[in-house]
Amino acid sequence: MGRASGITTEQIANLAHYRTDFNFSDLERLVLEYADAMTRTPVEVSDALFAQLRERFSEAELVELTSGIAWENYRARFDHACGIEAENFTEGAVCALPVRVSVPVE
Repeated sequence: MGRASGITTEQIANLAHYRTDFNFSDLERLVLEYADAMTRTPVEVSDALFAQLRERFSEAELVELTSGIAWENYRARFDHACGIEAENFTEGAVCALPVRVSVPVE
């Protein structure tokens, strides 16, 4: 689906570095930052981030974007909880890992 939508091989390979990689546009970085924020536990989408999203998207587009991210999080967590594993449909393809956020230890 990604490549059919125009996502490049370089973007897939450099997804973990989307914040600094030149292959991503400002809009793509913003959407990926939102996806990261929605994927964290607990979910923490700052008011500043949401304000930036409102500048670029209509209310309907934000609802669609948010529901798409939430759906993928649901599917990933459901599969993990039920022990559902990959079936090698993407053999030889890139499997992007989530971006690790360092949390200071108190």
